[in-house]
Amino acid sequence: MKKNFPYEDLREYAKVLLWALENQRKRKFKNKEVVIIKYDYTATPLAESVFALLIEKHLHPVMEIALTSAMKAELFINSSYRQLTFYPPGKKELYDQASGVIRIHAPEEVGAMLEVDPLSIMENRKSGRELRQSVQKRKMQGKLVWTECVYPTRALAEKSGLSFEEYTTQLMRACYLNMPAPPHEWQKISSRTAEIAKWLTSLDIKTIRMQSELCDLCFSPGKNRKWQGAAGENIPGYEVYVSPDCRTVNGIYYADLPSLYMDKSVYGVQIEFMDGIAIRVKAMGGEKFLLDQLRSDAGARRVGEFSLTDSSISRVDHFMAQTILDENFGAEYGNCHIALGQSLANTFSGPPEVLDKMMMESLGFNTSNMHWDLVNTENKKVTANLAEGKKITIYEDGHFKMC
Repeated sequence: MKKNFPYEDLREYAKVLLWALENQRKRKFKNKEVVIIKYDYTATPLAESVFALLIEKHLHPVMEIALTSAMKAELFINSSYRQLTFYPPGKKELYDQASGVIRIHAPEEVGAMLEVDPLSIMENRKSGRELRQSVQKRKMQGKLVWTECVYPTRALAEKSGLSFEEYTTQLMRACYLNMPAPPHEWQKISSRTAEIAKWLTSLDIKTIRMQSELCDLCFSPGKNRKWQGAAGENIPGYEVYVSPDCRTVNGIYYADLPSLYMDKSVYGVQIEFMDGIAIRVKAMGGEKFLLDQLRSDAGARRVGEFSLTDSSISRVDHFMAQTILDENFGAEYGNCHIALGQSLANTFSGPPEVLDKMMMESLGFNTSNMHWDLVNTENKKVTANLAEGKKITIYEDGHFKMC
């Protein structure tokens, strides 16, 4: 298969992905540990480089190739209900044994599922609920680490309005592959975002207000919360985030960056929240699909994440038609994004083993089959009301305002 990257860059990309896993577990892998490489077939050159690196490190790489667009169409359109909801035997057992997962996204088509009924996709996703719950539990326990990345395709380039060469260059730059030692650069970014997250956690924030030209959103981070920095869960990843008390979200949020979810494009999204519930939703494009998703389960109309990205850290400055990249948008003013749906359990400040369903509900952690990031790139001001009664600005003009 034709390689978009020179061998040396593929090798460096693979090293960054291995760093991303090891940074999350704070130690190197031991011989014979299992690492799953899940990839789209168009990402084969990068998957081969990751495979070679894992073999070199005396690990056990297990390859899992994703369905092609044609296969997905057959499954979602022509299958019976039992076929649609069938779950492969042995898959949960594999993920129960794995120590790490590397997911490489490289769609051969963008928008190939436009004619597919979203309900079919949701039913198929429900069949994997047990695996997702098991994976989440193992991640919370520190037994499994996971990272996701993007490999450039002509479909992504076309959707983003760039040439294939421009898209590839943008991606390489965003992943710091044009630097002499990319893993070293990512360690610096991880340390920087961890420092910001520690500062935000130490402030004992009671409420937050985010204001821009089209947004005015208020919420409480909630009790027993800690902010998290980018540790390697996504490459690239520059964000600092928290899962707020979903019951406290009020106001207006506007996503000016287009969003792709389930292969559907939605843009110009405006959401009004009252007491944690999205009560009014409209979009300039894809509104019906958006509304259908908000009816998918009880948690789909609530917020599961609030995130900020500093423009001085991010190297993403163009719409890239891939959430992993777009949620880390930097450019002049950085970005804020919220996620509708599932909260992130790693923002719980207590022992992970006590965060059961009852505890999540009592603390305002949201539960949903959905986690949909919606990005705002406007110039914004984010202020925090502290427990001591003081009001401070924590983010303005695209930058965190650390004291």
